[in-house]
Amino acid sequence: MKDNRSIKILTSFRAYIYKFVGIVCFVCCAQFLCGQDKSSIDLKYLGCAGWEITQGNTTVLIDPYISRLKLGSGKSISKEDNRRTFSSDDYFESDTSVIDEIISKVDYILVHHSHFDHLSDVPYIASKTGARVIGTVTTCNILEAYGIPAEQLVRVKGGEDYQFENFSVRIIPSLHSALKDKQYFDSRTYTEPPALPLRIKDFVEGGSIMFLLRFDSHSVLSAGSMNFIEREIQGLSPDIILPGVNFSRLEIFNYTERLLRATNYPKIVIPAHWDNYRVPYGFSQQKAIDAKIIPFIKEVKEASPDSKVIIPVHLETITIE
Repeated sequence: MKDNRSIKILTSFRAYIYKFVGIVCFVCCAQFLCGQDKSSIDLKYLGCAGWEITQGNTTVLIDPYISRLKLGSGKSISKEDNRRTFSSDDYFESDTSVIDEIISKVDYILVHHSHFDHLSDVPYIASKTGARVIGTVTTCNILEAYGIPAEQLVRVKGGEDYQFENFSVRIIPSLHSALKDKQYFDSRTYTEPPALPLRIKDFVEGGSIMFLLRFDSHSVLSAGSMNFIEREIQGLSPDIILPGVNFSRLEIFNYTERLLRATNYPKIVIPAHWDNYRVPYGFSQQKAIDAKIIPFIKEVKEASPDSKVIIPVHLETITIE
């Protein structure tokens, strides 16, 4: 009788161990296969103000301008770039082959403003992926003109704070860069879908916004221009910021110091909107790095010595633990 009882106890114990091990293995495999590790976040620089941000199963694109048209004339264009040259009077054409190589799964697309180097590839990407798009009224009206259904669009003006399935986003009123020696001003908007096709210059600003994205373990502040409204970002305290750092930041009083102070000196600073986006991926960006990034790094170190600046490389993933 004792032997039988011992056998039953041993059998029950083994069954318990097998069940426990099975549960652990199932959970581990599920996390591995489904990408449930939410302790880190991946950021991929798409050029200009564009980003792909992924945490777990959620992928968010910001200003995904992939086509990188050869735009301009004379000294402003690369002699090594053999593609067709566009002017602002030409109709915009997305380079769908390049987009298809780079973009696959997308859940959400966020658009800072409606200029071509922020919005023009979004119609194709939104149609291809079915991603929801968050942007201004002008952004959404342009997308409707391209056939993106209204239920796929989230119209915002700044001040909204929305919860989605795996992240939240606060929409922050902002300002466009002070271009042309502070002469830039554009109040044009599209209050209804415009007639197609659109020329490059038909992608009007339509107002500017910033985004504060909150994921499980990280918060990211993204800007589409070299400007901001200080009171709107005061006290946000993101651990990662993606500021615009092109030359027009120099038109703004104490741009870098004020930005870092207002956001409580974030741990990670990854500069955006500094590259030459009129040449294809793979072309050297060293000239832009030397002229824009290196001075910006010096500014950050003076204003916030504990902040880490990461220089992004086109299409390479930056993982923040």
